[in-house]
Amino acid sequence: MKIVQLDIEGMTCQHCSGRVQKALESVPGAREAQVDHEAGKGSVQVEDGVEVAPLLTAVEDAGYRAREPDPVDPES
Repeated sequence: MKIVQLDIEGMTCQHCSGRVQKALESVPGAREAQVDHEAGKGSVQVEDGVEVAPLLTAVEDAGYRAREPDPVDPES
């Protein structure tokens, strides 16, 4: 299992968070999602081998925008 982090745009309320969480958990191989509309962040626990693309598509199909966070440069 691994955790995928996402930046999610367009959420304005707790209902939005619930829609995104449900969409993420509907992806085959996804187990548990947590979404914070105030922070614009989401994380989802997925089985090994699950790609990020279906997670992004699920969020977009729910009416929001998602992307993987920019990597943090350890030398910064």
